[in-house]
Amino acid sequence: MTAKKHLPRLVGITSVLEHPITQNFLIPLFAVVLSFAVGAIFIVMVGKNPFEVYSILFSQTLGSTYGIGQLLFKTTPLIFAGLSVALCFRAGLFNIGAEGQLQIGAFLTALVGMKTFGVPFYLEIPLLMLAGMVGGGLWGFIPGYLKAKTGAHEVINTIMLNFIATALVSYFVTNLYNVPATVHTPPISPAGRLPRFDAFVSGFQGSPVNFSIFVALIAALFVWYYVDRTRYGYELRVVGLNSKAAEYGGISVSKNIILSMTIGGAIAGLVGTNFVMGYKYYFEEGFSTGTGFMGIAVALLGNNNPFGVILAALLFGMLEYGGLVINTMVPKELVSILQAIVIIFVISSNKIFRKILTNFLKKRTLSIND
Repeated sequence: MTAKKHLPRLVGITSVLEHPITQNFLIPLFAVVLSFAVGAIFIVMVGKNPFEVYSILFSQTLGSTYGIGQLLFKTTPLIFAGLSVALCFRAGLFNIGAEGQLQIGAFLTALVGMKTFGVPFYLEIPLLMLAGMVGGGLWGFIPGYLKAKTGAHEVINTIMLNFIATALVSYFVTNLYNVPATVHTPPISPAGRLPRFDAFVSGFQGSPVNFSIFVALIAALFVWYYVDRTRYGYELRVVGLNSKAAEYGGISVSKNIILSMTIGGAIAGLVGTNFVMGYKYYFEEGFSTGTGFMGIAVALLGNNNPFGVILAALLFGMLEYGGLVINTMVPKELVSILQAIVIIFVISSNKIFRKILTNFLKKRTLSIND
């Protein structure tokens, strides 16, 4: 009788745990809160007040127009990288190559931009974006093709291609397309430059945030629509869940592997819109500072959901810029520790959250029985 009596409670808890809102937002939020709590312990260990540190972190990033501008600027490339990784994750692929894909895409963006002076802006801007997508897409196609046709694991292939991409762009920038005594290319055409927010709102003065943030949001909408609302997205998801069942059902696994890696690479290639088209107006070696790898954490925290990726990118963007703000109070390594803690808790949060709710349910049931 007792088991039957509490069966609705068990079913209710299970349905809550499996609900998309719980999976995509509540569990990651739980992980973030827990990680900030653990981060507070490290702050205390260095002799600082965690409430004071966190207060400055949030107020400096969210409490002023300039801070919000810096936050959005740091967030934009993370959205592109996170979407790239998340799309491939949905297809059952682990894309470690976003770092190389975005470098190739950004370099081609700058290369086309400095070779097309005189083209009107309404053609130049789409052309440069297309160049970035072609570069990133090509660098994603290679491991996708090798995976589909030879079975070579995409993790190994993408890692190796990251090294090749870094070496290639370094060679071209250093030996062929560089401004003397620098590590960057000549500037792109003025017609290919995206407007900055400070041209319209004085409060953003000094902040490099630009219209590439809108490109990132459009990319997120595209990924959501493609994966969740199209036949191709349905095939991609089936391949990611069970490739053998997909093949048995008549879905081409090879086609979806290649397509997923290519589209993921193309999205990563759009990172250049932020730095090349909206900020420096040229390609510079080392500009990405690990953005592609951070995209893995963003995708995990966002649960491979495009809208979750946006929120996760905002968090990591805040930590990246906030780390500069609180650098005078705590060691800069503490921010890196906090980011690592967030990643660790995100990876294990699903099981932790389920365990906490399960234990609560058991205690609640036992107390009622007593």
